[in-house]
Amino acid sequence: MRTLSVVDPTTAATLGGIAGLALGGVAMVAVRLSDRSAAAEVAAPPAPPLPPGVGDVIAVLRSSGIVVDSSDRVVNNSPAAVAHGLVRGQELVHPELLHLARAVRRDGVIREAEMTLQKGIGEGRLVVAARVAPLGADHVLLLVEDRSKAARVEEIRRDFLANVSHELKTPVGGISLLAEAVLDAHDDPEAVARFARRISVESDRLTRLVKEIVELSRLQGADVIKDPALIDVGRCARDATDRSRLIADEHRIELVTAIDDGCEVWGDAELVTTAISNLVGNAIAYSDSGTRVGVMVRRGRPGVVDVSVTDQGLGIAPEEQRRIFERFYRVDTARSRATGGTGLGLAIVKHVADNHGGNVSVWSEPGRGSTFTIELPAANASGAIEPPRPPEVAEPPEPAEPAEPITYAALPRDTDASSPSVTA
Repeated sequence: MRTLSVVDPTTAATLGGIAGLALGGVAMVAVRLSDRSAAAEVAAPPAPPLPPGVGDVIAVLRSSGIVVDSSDRVVNNSPAAVAHGLVRGQELVHPELLHLARAVRRDGVIREAEMTLQKGIGEGRLVVAARVAPLGADHVLLLVEDRSKAARVEEIRRDFLANVSHELKTPVGGISLLAEAVLDAHDDPEAVARFARRISVESDRLTRLVKEIVELSRLQGADVIKDPALIDVGRCARDATDRSRLIADEHRIELVTAIDDGCEVWGDAELVTTAISNLVGNAIAYSDSGTRVGVMVRRGRPGVVDVSVTDQGLGIAPEEQRRIFERFYRVDTARSRATGGTGLGLAIVKHVADNHGGNVSVWSEPGRGSTFTIELPAANASGAIEPPRPPEVAEPPEPAEPAEPITYAALPRDTDASSPSVTA
């Protein structure tokens, strides 16, 4: 049988007091936590709004517009700022710009600077002009303009002037020295004749250099042909080959042509002929005696006319192929000078192709020769289909992958060609 115990009234009162104290303590802690949260909210007020209209203006800026607040957070930016890698999320990517913004916030003085920034994670560089100004009491505005293209153009101009000065100095200096030699040897007819021949050579080289500089400047000044005419690329190739036939015979190099009919493009016939002539001249200059140089004009892929010039010469190393279309760049400087080369021929070819809406590429291997190919948009692009080709015609090697050098033993001869028949 269970017995009920009676709690002493004093003990009950004591337990009630302890419980009350505990509940009171919990309530006080809750109140204090609530006060601290409210204080924190008061200590971190929302960021002040931008002045009216600033966001709309920044959205349409062509340059990079960036607005940062007093905490260096990006609160607004133009699309160009993200495209150029200046802003990532709410942060300025480059510490140089952040340092400039902090300096303006500190003293309120507008600052302008031109700086070179790292582009992405690679080795590329971005040249920019930055103007930083205070925007109200709480923001700083950065206007950053990309000057990379202008910097490249200026660098190219400086290099071009330096190269031209160097190239002109050689023939001019040679002519001056030879003239002095003629004066000193005026009593020796043989010496005078020898020096006169050398003066003629240097004069021709100087004339060719000046002509190519003028031609290249003209091509660079116009992105497209102003008054294009319908031209026959095959006829241009024949004219270019005829111009080089004499010098090819002197070097005992045989010129072979394979020209399809109806290869027409819109453009400038003289420029296309000059481009092909430059390729043929280069092929002759870098080939040994007893070899062949081939010129082929045909329909390539639909809508494209291909002009290929192939030699059996020295070939070009892969690391050189990236630079051969630069002005004054020579693969073999000694050989180029011996043949009177200026280093501008391939640069002119590239600009002619660009101005006609085409491109130029090269396939080459050291010891196996080279193939330069100009691709031009066909005039009748809608019906540009590759015509049937006889099975014995050898295809030129593709520029993108190694292939066997072209042999011209089985190529169908152009009916206008005047060189002797080719044997295998």
